[in-house]
Amino acid sequence: MSWTRRQTLGLLLASALAPSVLASERSPRIGLALGSGGARGLAHLLVFELLDELGLRPHRISGSSIGAVMGSLYAAGVSGAEIRELLDEMTVSSDESWLESLLHEDLMRWLSFLQPSLERGGIVKSEAFSSFLEETAGISRFDELSIPLRVVATDYWEREMVVFESGDLWPAVQASMAMPGLFKPVKHEGRLLVDGGMTNPVPFDLLPDCDLIIAVDVLGVRTPEDSDTDPSSMDNIFNTFQIMQASILREKLKHGEPDFMVTPDIRDVRVMDFYRFEEILRQAEPARDALETGLRERLGL
Repeated sequence: MSWTRRQTLGLLLASALAPSVLASERSPRIGLALGSGGARGLAHLLVFELLDELGLRPHRISGSSIGAVMGSLYAAGVSGAEIRELLDEMTVSSDESWLESLLHEDLMRWLSFLQPSLERGGIVKSEAFSSFLEETAGISRFDELSIPLRVVATDYWEREMVVFESGDLWPAVQASMAMPGLFKPVKHEGRLLVDGGMTNPVPFDLLPDCDLIIAVDVLGVRTPEDSDTDPSSMDNIFNTFQIMQASILREKLKHGEPDFMVTPDIRDVRVMDFYRFEEILRQAEPARDALETGLRERLGL
C-alpha cells in the first residue's frame, strides 16, 4: 500500500505529539503538607491510610510540629496501617479501663515520654520521645527517608522559619514539636529552635516541585465553655498559640491555596489529649471521605 502525503504528515504529527501526550498522562507528583495541632494531628493518619488505599505515593512531604512527627514516620516507610497499630498499642481504647491499659508495657512506655523536666524552658522532656521515633522508623538521617521530607521549625532569636531537609532527622523533628512552655527549645545546627507552627502551621508553600498539593489543617475548633469558668493557665497558653496559628494560615491562604485543603472538624480536643485517639479519628472521618471523593474525581481513579 502506498502512503499519501497526508498520511505521512499525520504520522509525523502523531510522533511529535506522543511525548506530550505521555507527559499529560503521567501521574501527578503529590505534595503532602501536614499541619500543627498537638493531639489533633493524629488525624493525619487517615490521610496516610487513604493514600495507601488508593495506591498514591507522595512525591514530597512537609510538616510542622505534630505534622513533622507523623510525616517523619510516613516518609520513613512506616505505612498508615502500621502507624495505626502503633497508636492502638499506646493509647487507651474506649472499651478498656485505665487500670487494664496500665498493665500493657506499651502504654507505660508512652507515659514515660511525659516525664517532668526540671530544666529551664519547659515542663516536659522530649528526648525519650525523639529516641522512640528514631527506633520506630529505623533511620537517623534525612537521606535515608523513602520520601523526601521538609521539617519546619522556628528560630527563637531571629523569629523566622527554619526548614530542614538534610542532615540529622530527629533533632529537627524534636525542634519542630518544641511548643513553648511545654518543651524546652532545642539547640541544633547553631540555632535555638522552637515549634514550627509558630511561623508556618501548615507548610503547603514548601512543595513547589509538586503538581498536586494536599494540605491538612488540624488546628481544630474550640467552643466556649461555661461563661462562669475561666480557662486554665495552660489551656489559655495553648489556645492563644492556636489563635496565632489560625491567623497565619488565613493570611497564607489569601496569597495561594493548595489543591486540596483538608480541615477536619475536630472539636474541643486539647493539645495533649492523645488518649482521645479514637474520638479524634471519628471526628476526622468526614474530611477524609471528602478528600477521597475529590482525589478520585481529580485523578480519574
